[in-house]
Amino acid sequence: VQLQASGGGLVQAGGSLRLSCAASGATFNRYAMGWFRQAPGKEREFVAGIIWSSGSSYYADSVKGRFTISRDNAKNTVYLQMNSLKPGDTAVYYCAADRTYGSREAATYDYWGQGTQVTVSS
Repeated sequence: VQLQASGGGLVQAGGSLRLSCAASGATFNRYAMGWFRQAPGKEREFVAGIIWSSGSSYYADSVKGRFTISRDNAKNTVYLQMNSLKPGDTAVYYCAADRTYGSREAATYDYWGQGTQVTVSS
């Protein structure tokens, strides 16, 4: 399984970015997919998750209403649309795949992408 994250960059507060995670090497309709982030000096934290087969999504409270996770079955790609970005959203963002039911815990995820940097300036 390979996960390739992209789409990060530098944006001003209030702006938007869309992250992509291209997945290959498995039948992903049996997986849950997640986005996590890690800021310097902080632990990796859950951002958003989606059950690939149903499209059901779930979010951290800190991003609810601002971020949207989605997937494109034809492209085997998961997206994270990030709106109303804040300086506190600055982090390296990682996508991950979970072969079971999906969760908010990083330890349950089996595969990880390489991360993409998101920097939000004030």
